[in-house]
Amino acid sequence: MALSPSFAGVILAAGASSRMGREKALLPWKGGTFLSTAIQALQRTTDLVLVIAGPHNQAEIAPVVYANAAFLVLNPHPEGGQFSSLQRGLEEVLNRGRDAAILTLVDRPAPQLETIAQLKSVFISSSDQVWAVVPENSGKHGHPIIIGREMIAAFLNAPAASTARDVEHAHQNHILYLAVDDPLVALNVNTEEDFEKLRPGTTV
Repeated sequence: MALSPSFAGVILAAGASSRMGREKALLPWKGGTFLSTAIQALQRTTDLVLVIAGPHNQAEIAPVVYANAAFLVLNPHPEGGQFSSLQRGLEEVLNRGRDAAILTLVDRPAPQLETIAQLKSVFISSSDQVWAVVPENSGKHGHPIIIGREMIAAFLNAPAASTARDVEHAHQNHILYLAVDDPLVALNVNTEEDFEKLRPGTTV
């Protein structure tokens, strides 16, 4: 019997938040922030949570990371784009002895806990030919994505100029897209207008 994978949570939070005009990780949400609620959600289904920050926001978000018992990982060159943060985070997943990751972005509210549990359960019960499980809502792919050792290797071995989408397309036959009843998985918050739509009384 194959050993069950050991999971690390990875939150990509090294973006500049230029369109928002303030740090998206610290946007208030459900009594905390986008970052704190994302950490808490991932902690329910992983061994540890890694938050990937850049030099520009490391000091600003560090208190939230440490207050929630997560680990701060620096991407020294976030100008390399989101893929550079992804590779930095996955390197650290392996360095810490884990062989699977639940990966999400900080620029959105955390998904429902049931959604994360559902994605993880489907990944664990799938065949070895499934390297990743990606949530889908209303025809849109989103996060968090669940990736195993083979997909981690594919991301790490890809050229630095790649995008996550490039790598996913190259291994399309190893990705399971799972429809979930959670619109938050496919939601991006890039501007103040996007954030205002999330206020109580508005619909996603």
